[in-house]
Amino acid sequence: MTTTQVLNNALGAYLGFACGDALGATVEFMTPKQIQKRFGVHQDIVGGGWLNLEAGQVTDDTQMSLTIGQAIIDTQGWNIQAVADNFVTWLESDPPDIGNTCRRGITRYRESGVLAGLPSHDDAGNGACMRNLPVVLATLNRPDFFSEWSLQQCHITHNNPLSDAATLTVGRIANHLIQGLDMDTCRQEAERLIQQYSEFSYCPYLGKTSGYIVDTVQTILHYFFSTDSFEACLIATVNQGGDADTTGALAGMLAGAKYGVQQIPDRWLKQLDPQVVYKIRQQTIELMQIA
Repeated sequence: MTTTQVLNNALGAYLGFACGDALGATVEFMTPKQIQKRFGVHQDIVGGGWLNLEAGQVTDDTQMSLTIGQAIIDTQGWNIQAVADNFVTWLESDPPDIGNTCRRGITRYRESGVLAGLPSHDDAGNGACMRNLPVVLATLNRPDFFSEWSLQQCHITHNNPLSDAATLTVGRIANHLIQGLDMDTCRQEAERLIQQYSEFSYCPYLGKTSGYIVDTVQTILHYFFSTDSFEACLIATVNQGGDADTTGALAGMLAGAKYGVQQIPDRWLKQLDPQVVYKIRQQTIELMQIA
């Protein structure tokens, strides 16, 4: 693949992620029946939801990703303390939404300087997996760095084998897609995860969309592998409700990486917060330069 195509896929992944976040936030914590009753099919970025967002506003998924991306760019590499410091600054900015496990881990770091919590059953949420795209972009050609950096950023808030395995698998799939590898390679990556932890199996899909990392990964893999366009993947995913900003963001990341930025509907890109779009475009280029 040419450098231009790889950059196009990387930008598709990051902007697709933000679109999924903004689209999904409207229907977060709703059931499919509630969504159907209210919207028919939810397919436009209109804001609202339990957070009462402006149309195009993003949540913690995109905001935390941008904080990691900025730490990598500012240090021109990896400094886990810079990542944790950025998390603290973000926490103190009064974000619209922050998960309990993320809050607990960031607060622990702020108060004690501890960069990794002890392994915990309670840390099996999707908060570490959801924010790892900047690491994927900055380590596109360095799988060894990818694993090390990913797990370090995970463990600030989420130290759990299921969270770790999912973060690495979803990140590797994103890497393969950005580099133009085929869907078989991606499916093999998903199969390796399921061989390691059978609970991630998504066939048959059970329709669970909570913030538990297993439910999240089953949802995004099911809809990514069973749809044939960026728009179809994202709409199908967020209309399942539940933790729809995160499932939407991660499905948008994979679909954006596969189909490229040109396949993201204009109506979604135009509705996204322009400052977020600007930051994503800037970070994508700078992170790819580091890679």
